[in-house]
Amino acid sequence: MNHFDDLFLQAREISDPAARAAFLDEACAHQPELRARLDALLADASAADAYFGEADTVERASKLVPQAATNSEVRVTPTHIGPYRILERIGHGGMGDVFRAVQKQPIRREVALKLIRTGLDSRQVIARFEAERQALALMDHPHIARVLDAGADAQGHPYFVMELVRGVPITQYADEKQLSLRERLALMQQVCQAIQHAHSKGVIHRDLKPSNILVSTQDGRPHAKVIDFGIAKATAQPLTDKTLYTQFAHFIGTPQYMSPEQAEGSLDIDTRSDVYALGILLYELLTGDTPVNAATLRQ
Repeated sequence: MNHFDDLFLQAREISDPAARAAFLDEACAHQPELRARLDALLADASAADAYFGEADTVERASKLVPQAATNSEVRVTPTHIGPYRILERIGHGGMGDVFRAVQKQPIRREVALKLIRTGLDSRQVIARFEAERQALALMDHPHIARVLDAGADAQGHPYFVMELVRGVPITQYADEKQLSLRERLALMQQVCQAIQHAHSKGVIHRDLKPSNILVSTQDGRPHAKVIDFGIAKATAQPLTDKTLYTQFAHFIGTPQYMSPEQAEGSLDIDTRSDVYALGILLYELLTGDTPVNAATLRQ
C-alpha cells in the first residue's frame, strides 16, 4: 500500500470531522496537492457509503471522484492537447477525462480524446490507462471504438484518441425507439460479436453495462459500439510492460452487472465474467431491470 492509500484509510477511520481535519493538517503539512486529493476522495467515499452502505476499498471510492474534483486539478477545459483542438469536455471517470476535439491534419475530423486526470497520475493509474490504450489498439471490429492516435500532453500526461462515438446507452436507445423483441436480440448480437472479438484478442472488458455500449442509427438501422476498456484485463499476456495489477478484494466494476468471482475480488477472472455481464445486460434489455436492482444493492 502506498503513502496516499495509507493516509486515506487512516482518515476514513476518524469519524469526527474536526479530528479528521486535524489529522490531515498534520499529515499533509506543506503538501497542499496531497491534501486536496485526500479531501476529494474522502468526500466521494462518503457518497459511496450512501450508495453501497459502506466503502471498503480505495479502488471503489476512487472510481467515484466527481467532475468537481480537487484543488490541485483545476478543471478548466484546455484549448489544445497535443495537435488536437479541444471543443468540449464530454465525459470523465476515475482515471481520465474525455474531450470532443478536432483534428486538422492530415485530415479534418472530430475525435474523442481521453487524457489522464491531473493529480491521479500514479504508477498504477498510468499503467491501467496505458492498458486501456493497448487493449483498444489490439482490436479492429465495427462494434468496438477504434484507436486513432496516442501521445502525451505538454506535462507528460498520456492521452489517446478514439473515434468519436455518437449514441446513447443501449437500453435507452431500445426504449426510445420502441424496439421489438427481435430487434433487441439483433442489437444484442452486435454486442456479443464485439466481445467475442475482444476475447479472441485476449482482452476481457470487465465493465459491460448499458453506458459502455452506445447505440446510434446508421443507414436506418441500430449500430452498437462498445467503449471504455478502462479496467480491461489481458488473458494471455500483459497489456503493458509497466506494473499493472489488481490487489486481492479490490472492488472493480459495476455491482449490478458483476460476476460473483469479480465481486469477490478474485484474481482468477476470465472471459466468463464478460459472458455473465452480457447475460445481465440481455435480461435488462428484455425486462427493463437487472436481476438484482440498485435499490436492493443499497439495502
